[in-house]
Amino acid sequence: MAFAAINSAGTPITAIEEAFVTEPSLKKRVYDAIGHTPQHAPLFEDLARYTSSLQARAASTSLPIVPPPTDGPAAKKRKIQNGSSVETAQASVSVKDAPVQFYVQDISFAMPQRKKLTLEVTAGYLRTRNQATKEVEFGIPMDKIRHALCLPVPEKTQKQFNFCIVPEFADGITSPPEGTSAPDAMVFTVADGPAKAAFSESGQQIGNNPGETAEALIRKLLNENMPNTNFVRPDEREFVSATPEAHRKGEKAYHVKAFRGSKEGYLFLLSTGILFAFKKPLLFFSFDTVESVSYTSVLQHTFNLNIIARPRNGSEEDNQEFEFSMIDQENFGGIDEYIKRHGLQDSSLAEARRAKVYNVNAPKNTEEAAAAEATGAEEESELQKAQRELEDQEDEEDEEDYDPGSDGESEGSGSSSDEDSDEDEFHENAENVSEGDEEEIKEELGSEAEDGDDE
Repeated sequence: MAFAAINSAGTPITAIEEAFVTEPSLKKRVYDAIGHTPQHAPLFEDLARYTSSLQARAASTSLPIVPPPTDGPAAKKRKIQNGSSVETAQASVSVKDAPVQFYVQDISFAMPQRKKLTLEVTAGYLRTRNQATKEVEFGIPMDKIRHALCLPVPEKTQKQFNFCIVPEFADGITSPPEGTSAPDAMVFTVADGPAKAAFSESGQQIGNNPGETAEALIRKLLNENMPNTNFVRPDEREFVSATPEAHRKGEKAYHVKAFRGSKEGYLFLLSTGILFAFKKPLLFFSFDTVESVSYTSVLQHTFNLNIIARPRNGSEEDNQEFEFSMIDQENFGGIDEYIKRHGLQDSSLAEARRAKVYNVNAPKNTEEAAAAEATGAEEESELQKAQRELEDQEDEEDEEDYDPGSDGESEGSGSSSDEDSDEDEFHENAENVSEGDEEEIKEELGSEAEDGDDE
C-alpha cells in the first residue's frame, strides 16, 4: 500500500519512465492500472524492463521501434536500410531476427545492390547480410516470391548461373498499390561447381556430396522454402538460340541479345514467360500479362520484337509497349514458333501498325468509284472545265512541236529556269573562246537574227 501511496503522490517509477518515455498516454494507463491494482506493480515493472531491452536491441541493429496498435489505417510498408521493403515494422524485426536455416558466403549480387554478401535462408525470408558489419542488408518474404528463375550467364568463359528472384510487383510491369512499396527483384550469381562456403545453422558445411553443385543445392533449398513457386530453368523444348554459346564451345545458348533503347541485355524465352535481363530494371513478362506480341523493322539481318503488356491490377488503358531491337534474324524462326506455341497474339498486322491506305491510285472499275467520279464531274464548274480544256489543248500543241532529234529538249513551253541556264552556259562558253573567234560568233548570231526577222 505504501507503493500505491507513492504512486498516487506522483513519484515516478524509473523502469516505466524509461520504457514509455515516447508514449505518455500509454504510460498514464500503466500508472492508472498500478493505482487500481498495486499488487501488479512488479509485473508492470518487469514488462517495462523487457520493453526497454527490446528498444535497446532494436537501436543497436538500426531497427525501427514497433509502434503500439492504433485505431488508424494499417501501417504502410517501410524500407529497411539499403534494401527491399517489408510489410510492417514488426515484419522488419522478423526479417532480421529470424533464425538461419542455411547460408552461403561470398555471393555476388547484381540487384538490388552490386556487392558481395552472405545469402541467408530462414523459415520466412530470403535475406542478405553484410559480411563486414554483419548487418542485414535487404530481404524478401518467401510468400511474396512470384517467379524464381535460374539461368546460365551468357558470354562468360567460365560457366555461371544467375538466380533471378522476382517478388510480387517487381516484374517491371505491375506497380504496387498506391501508397505502398514492394521488395525489389534480387539477382545473384553462383559459379558452376561445388558449394565451397555453404553452411547449416550450426555452422556445419553442406553441399559437399559427390557431384552436388552450389547451383543445385541453392535451388533445392529455396524450392523447399518458397510456398508459391519453384525455380524455372531454360528448356530447349521451349527455345534454344540458333547461335551456340560462343564463349563455351559446344554448349547451347538459351538467350538472344537485344537492345531496349540504348541498353543492351538478353531475352530468355521460358516456360512461364519472357525475361529481359540482367540490367536494371529487370523485366519479366509472364503469360498472363502479355497482351500481344509483334515484329517490326524486319530487315535482312535483324528485326525488332514488340511486347504489349497489361499490368495485373490495371485495365487496357494501362497497357505498356516494350520494344526490343537489333535481334539477330537467325533467331526469328525459333521466336515465332515459341509465340505461336504459347498462343501469344501476333499483332504485327494489327490496325495500329498497318500502313494507311489512301484512295490515290484506287481502281475505278467498281460501282462506288464510278459513282464518285460521276459526282465529281457534275460538281465541276464551268471555269474549271474551261481551264482543264485549255491545259489539254496546250499539252496537245507541245506534243506536236516535240522534236525527237533535239536531245530531249522540247520547244514551246520551256520554263524560265531553263532559259536562264542556257544563257549562263552561253556566257561561260563565250569566256573560254579566244578573242579572234569573238567576231565570228557575233556574225553568226547576227545572221541568225536576220533570218528570224525575215520569217
